[in-house]
This record gives sequence, structure tokens and C-alpha cells, in this order.
Amino acid sequence: MDLAYLRAHPYQLPLFLAHQRIRETPVSGGDICDAARLTLDDGASVFVKSWPDSAGPVPAGFFAAEAAGLGWLGEGGAPVPAVVAELDAMLVLDWVDPGAPSPAAAEEFGRGLAAMHRLGADAFGARWPGYIGRLPLDNTLAAGPWPAWFAQHRLAPYLRRSADNGSLSAADIALVERLLTDIGEYAGPAGAEPPARIHGDLWPGNLLWAADGRVWLVDPAAHGGHRETDLALLGLFGGAPYLDRIRAAYDESWPLADGWADRVALHQLYLLLVHTATFGAAYRDAVVRAAATVARPKRS
Repeated sequence: MDLAYLRAHPYQLPLFLAHQRIRETPVSGGDICDAARLTLDDGASVFVKSWPDSAGPVPAGFFAAEAAGLGWLGEGGAPVPAVVAELDAMLVLDWVDPGAPSPAAAEEFGRGLAAMHRLGADAFGARWPGYIGRLPLDNTLAAGPWPAWFAQHRLAPYLRRSADNGSLSAADIALVERLLTDIGEYAGPAGAEPPARIHGDLWPGNLLWAADGRVWLVDPAAHGGHRETDLALLGLFGGAPYLDRIRAAYDESWPLADGWADRVALHQLYLLLVHTATFGAAYRDAVVRAAATVARPKRS
């Protein structure tokens, strides 16, 4: 099987893998999917991620959502791996050789992220059912305003899941619920911005610093959202390399609204609640810190 044959006959891939007709090298793919590098007969490599057998049935449209998001983000030239094959339980992408982070790559990425966001979206949400990790992502389309949409479709669902699995205490839940009620106050004038074309899960692990000197976007939960969400998520879990340079280059290309730094915790709360909903109370303190930061009295 060479790359041309794979593109033309993607449904043959599981058979070739089952009979060990393709060289398969496991690679890091995170906690959600199994991942491997496949080396084909023509020497080309592809990246394949597959649903683990131990995880039960594949959620309907799971890999279709990622494929749709990659295509949508790439429409304006954002560096995303091209989809080679999309199957119910497997997604095959172009292989991207990894490299080392650099200031130049960070600055180019910041400018490119601004350009991608500027492409915009028809509405908040997306035309396809979404996923964030293994959880459903409510992509119900809405014209806005953004604060109410964000509260209803990005915060409340994962707060409920986190409450149901016991990750948060009653006081924690009440704190976040107050933020949801008053979210327009915390969003400020920036809450009136139109929908941007965002990655939606842009924590540092979803940046691929490549050998070609670029930063590639992987594992999106793409949708029309607020551009500050992507920038805020880059600061989670230790922060992206050269984050200050990314932000400076972004701000030079498309200046952020005043007070953006005060809203970082609000945007981060979304992904932190996803983590308590998925992984449990290990992320409880991070949720509470973010919520308490948002709720602090604003400086006059």
C-alpha cells in the first residue's frame, strides 16, 4: 500500500493493519486515542489515530468532527495536517516531522492565529456535532451574544458533568453558577465581538512545533467562538513555549480588546471544567482558582 492507493482505497487500511502489511510505529497520542506512524511501501509516512478497543463503541461522528474541523481551520492557510482518510474508528493524517520551538516560529504562529481568527464564522458553534476529548461538544449554532452562548454551551454542560461525578463541592458549583448568571459583566465590551474561527482546544499540547519551522494545529474542537478563548488556553498547563512572543505578534496583527488579561481565567474555565468532567477531582483546585479569579471585584 502506497500513499496514492491509501487515498483511493481508505477502507482497505484496517485489513492491511490487521495482517501487518504496513510498518506501524506507536507514537504519543495523548489519553484519548491510540496513535501510530505508518510507513507505506513508497516510503511515505502518515499519522493514524484510532479509537481504543478498551474504550467501548466509537461515538457517532467522532473522527468526522475532527476531520471537518481540520478542513475548516485550514481553509485560510492555517498549518493543519491534511486528512488522508476518515473512517468510523480511525483518522489518517499527513505526517508532520516534529521540530524544536523557536522565537521565530512563535511569532509566525501568533500572526497566523490572528489571520485564522479573522476568517470568522457564520455563527457561534459549528455545522457539525463536536467533541472535546471524548466528551460531546454542543455546537448548536447561535447568532449571539457570545457571553450567553458561552455560558450555555461551553460552561454549563461540563459544570453539570463535574457535579454529577462528584468532582466539585456544592460551594464550588454555586461559585461557577454565579459566574454563569453574571457572565455578561465579566465578558465586558469584548463580549460583543463577532464569532471568530477558533481551534477550541488550543492548550499547549495541541501545538505541533515542526521541523519546517512552523507551528501546526492538531486535535481541534473547532467552532465559531471568541478569539480570546484560543489565546487563553495557550496559557494552561505550563503555557506554550514563547507565549509572550505569540501574544505580542498576535496583538500586533489584530489588537486585542482592552482588559483581555482580566478575562483569561473566564476563557480557561471552559477547558478546566472539561477536565473535571473527564478526569475528576484532580482538576478541582484549578477550576476553583479560575472561578475565584473571574469573580474578583474589578479594578475601577
